[in-house]
Amino acid sequence: MDPTLITNLLGAIGLGAATGLNAWIPLFGLGLAERLGVVSLGSPFDVLGSTPVLIVLGVLFALDLVGDKIPVVDHVLHLFGFVIAPVSGAIVFAAQDSLVANSHPVLAVVAGMTLGGLVHTGRSALRPAVTASTVGVGNPVVSTIEDIVSTVLTVLAILVPVLAFVFLVGVVAFAVLRWRRWQDRRAAGRAVRAAAGPPA
Repeated sequence: MDPTLITNLLGAIGLGAATGLNAWIPLFGLGLAERLGVVSLGSPFDVLGSTPVLIVLGVLFALDLVGDKIPVVDHVLHLFGFVIAPVSGAIVFAAQDSLVANSHPVLAVVAGMTLGGLVHTGRSALRPAVTASTVGVGNPVVSTIEDIVSTVLTVLAILVPVLAFVFLVGVVAFAVLRWRRWQDRRAAGRAVRAAAGPPA
């Protein structure tokens, strides 16, 4: 198998997953990389590197960056994200020339949409738990972590795709462990309350 195809696939997976955490960072990062000559995107995806598109993506990223730190507003943004994240994932996945050349373009689009949508769904499922357990105080912290992870994934996916994939596996494993621990704590809490019986 062509090594370029493998690296492009790993990079696309990293970028696709990053869109689920923040839909605008991978698009902006890929466009900036195109503009700086770090990557070469084929038409029509090379438009991501144009000045007007970079400005629009930058503004949208800034608005999302602020809004996602505000409880209630972040939940509204997450609802829009169920559409935006899959679309962003489809774009960054299909932008990989080798993938499109070696497969049907529709497959690349569907793969990107699925990856971005799945990560965003997981992220949205976790956020209410954070809101409930921290009374909303933890939302900005979690949002900042998501932005950082999305940025690191984007940079690695563009520059060192293999490391992006390894980093992604590590993040998923960590998230699953944290989710299981939180579930175990909830179950233990319910068991204690059940043993204590109804209040007098």
